[in-house]
Amino acid sequence: MNHFVSNNGELFCEQMAVAPIAREVGTPFYLYSKATLTRHFLAFDSAFAGIDHLTCFAVKACSNIAILNLFSGLGGGADIVSGGELYRALTAGVDPKRIIYSGVGKTEEELRYALESKILLFNVESAQELERLQRVAAAMEIKAPVSFRVNPDVDPQTHAYISTGLAKNKFGVPIDEALDLYVLAKGMENIEVKGVSCHIGSQLTLISPFIESLRKVKGFVERLAATGIVIDFIDLGGGVGITYDAEEPPHPRDYAEAIKEELQGVTATLILEPGRVIVGNAGILVTEVQYTKTNRRAGMKSDQGIEQVKKFVVVDAAMNDLARPSLYGAYHAIVPVQEKGAEREVVDIVGPICETGDFLAKDRELPRVEQGDLLAVMSAGAYGFSMSSNYNSRPRVAEVLVDGDSYEIIRRRETFESLVQGETLPGGVRHGH
Repeated sequence: MNHFVSNNGELFCEQMAVAPIAREVGTPFYLYSKATLTRHFLAFDSAFAGIDHLTCFAVKACSNIAILNLFSGLGGGADIVSGGELYRALTAGVDPKRIIYSGVGKTEEELRYALESKILLFNVESAQELERLQRVAAAMEIKAPVSFRVNPDVDPQTHAYISTGLAKNKFGVPIDEALDLYVLAKGMENIEVKGVSCHIGSQLTLISPFIESLRKVKGFVERLAATGIVIDFIDLGGGVGITYDAEEPPHPRDYAEAIKEELQGVTATLILEPGRVIVGNAGILVTEVQYTKTNRRAGMKSDQGIEQVKKFVVVDAAMNDLARPSLYGAYHAIVPVQEKGAEREVVDIVGPICETGDFLAKDRELPRVEQGDLLAVMSAGAYGFSMSSNYNSRPRVAEVLVDGDSYEIIRRRETFESLVQGETLPGGVRHGH
């Protein structure tokens, strides 16, 4: 459930109509519902009541510090994959002892920063990373708490670009090879082995891949115990999907029940890294129609002899603002902010970027819209703003958080001046101060 509803043809976020916010803030912008964010986090976290667990939100999904602060206040931690995400989490007030550091390419500077910050765990993903972490920790004369991300070679049955648990993916250590790495780590003076981690992908709509990977992890933990290595944490990652179109993902309650049943008799604390399932349907992208146009296909007619045309709705949001449709061919529902009851037509909804791949939807049936109308791209809270860029020198958009009958701008829209901040002309003339 989310708090974006249509009332007499007018789209509301909680108790606020979206159109007046657009007039005040300008378009495009991301709009989040605090009530939805709160509801989704608590629904996921509370589903695991009764067992020791820690819910670490995947910062890469939606990294605004106001949202991270909200989850921290609800008892959540953070799953990070870069030094920048660590900085965001700490700035947002996340307890370092609730921060997990994943990712295949951690630099020495990032490892040092995380050690200085006293985070809970490093999810180590290779033998060379382990060696680097040992070297950095030794220089600091401290011990680094580690978990190894094991790759169980389980097919998550999701998009190839967001599958992470197969042997052909870059992530983790093959589970059949991980034992030797754990034994090596146990003998290192500045490494403290604490857990086992496993994350098989994103936007999963079935429970069975999670259970298959968990069973493999449990078997591996038993092998570790036989060598005298006791595990305090089992990190199962994230990946539960949401409904964008016709998907039927598991409810967090059903997911949790299956996991808890499989974990009976296991004493380790469970770590979870949800992202999309919490924020995906808690945010939308609001955009304004700039132009409508029709391209006639010369010499092409349908079987009925009717001339074929291609209709476009050109909006002010683009692939730099929301990359998922262009990158993954992902579907997002798109609805008018103010329904006019107009006749429907099939259109491509495209942006201003000079790429044919710049689209939000193709061959989508939509009520007829006109220049100046507002559209809402739904289910855009996950991997929306966090994947945005300045391609075509487009300032990144504002982020707005609605709380009941009021709203707050939680990230100001970038300016032309901010685009060149830090750049210099020959001779050292600096711009963007």
